Amino acid sequence: MEGGETFKRAVIEYSNSIDRVLEKANKKLSDVNFFVPHQANLRIIQAVAKRIGLPIEKVSVTLNKFGNSSSTSIGLALTDALDNNKIKEGDLVLFTAFGGGFTWGSTLMIW
Repeated sequence: MEGGETFKRAVIEYSNSIDRVLEKANKKLSDVNFFVPHQANLRIIQAVAKRIGLPIEKVSVTLNKFGNSSSTSIGLALTDALDNNKIKEGDLVLFTAFGGGFTWGSTLMIW
């Protein structure tokens, strides 16, 4: 798969994964207080936030600090958000990741 096609597919599948977890939890995007995505690519993170309608201020972005840290990226992004008081007790936090072989997953957590 070419780079441009991979990017498009990643944005679509990432967004679909978010839609599915929200539907299963009977939640709306407006219920989400903060989004902690896998930190693989800034363009993908920005495109997903735009596609689902979430302001970038509600999205953890740590690529500038840690780069793509692979399987640790969500943990690092979560720690950074907590250290910067972006998540507080009772917040609904959305986590989304993708990996090799075009695997996807999203979950919600009440902090």
